[in-house]
Amino acid sequence: MMPTRRHLLAGAVAAPALLAAGSLRAAPRPVTVASLFGEDKPETMIWRRIAERLAQSAPGRFDLRIVGNAALGGEKEVAEGMRLGSIQASLSTTSALSGWVPKGQILDLPFLFRDRAHLRVVLDGPLGEELKAAYAAQGFVVLGFINYGARHLLAKEEITTPAGIRGKRIRVIQSPLHTELWAGFGAHPTPIPIPEAYNALKTGVVDTMDLTKSAYVGFRLHEVVPVLIETGHIWASGVVHVSAAFWKGLSEADRAALAAAAAEGARYFDELIVADEEASMAKAVAEGARVVPAQDRPAWEEGARRVWTAFAPKLGGIAAIEAIAAGR
Repeated sequence: MMPTRRHLLAGAVAAPALLAAGSLRAAPRPVTVASLFGEDKPETMIWRRIAERLAQSAPGRFDLRIVGNAALGGEKEVAEGMRLGSIQASLSTTSALSGWVPKGQILDLPFLFRDRAHLRVVLDGPLGEELKAAYAAQGFVVLGFINYGARHLLAKEEITTPAGIRGKRIRVIQSPLHTELWAGFGAHPTPIPIPEAYNALKTGVVDTMDLTKSAYVGFRLHEVVPVLIETGHIWASGVVHVSAAFWKGLSEADRAALAAAAAEGARYFDELIVADEEASMAKAVAEGARVVPAQDRPAWEEGARRVWTAFAPKLGGIAAIEAIAAGR
């Protein structure tokens, strides 16, 4: 049957509407992603990998806008932005989120984990699920746990024993546990956002700090504290997370795609960190830094046990902490 004039007119009116609807459906969802570092560091490379995976599994549905080099602030500022909805995704150490989820401090207990594998087993178990629920309740939807590497002491001199840190002004994460740890050794903890640490060390506001090997060079701290003392006192756990408001606005299909991409990205990040630590320390040493082993390990561990005891009532009791240390 030949189309009538009425049919042709109706089709002409409907076509733009259908095209507009299709355009709306195809418009990718903008996602502001905060990273503390540039393109060459794992903290940004993970999001490039996630974006690649989403382009395959959810084509045209996400537009990851990665803002690097701490342009959106340090970890605490980024976390606050996520809760407000101005930032949709980021990485964070669990230390930086301890103000909202105190239970997460259990991962920061010094000398609790033997190695990377020990930490991974714990986070893949019931504790990991419990923490995910606690973070979600505070507006942070955790899609995966990551490992930034072990934290080591950074200084202008060889502070290899606990006695050497006494009286020093040490930059700490804005976390009660980190403050307790260094105060217990007789140091003077000073909370300073990580983007401000370089100038604080350079100008003498603080004398020392602790950090992972990758971030040590990522923030160019080897230029102002050229001695890294291998204490390995805390394994720096972290999360790949998105804001709860953003997550709630996603369809089930988009949630599944993002969760899968983030889980793969978390594994990729852990691989990158191991390689980046080696490259970072080679660069630091080539530019004049020194790496020295910590001495008197029993004295360091004794100080750690004081923190275990002090925080045990808030973290499920000393028996629970001992069970994690034993790998149970």
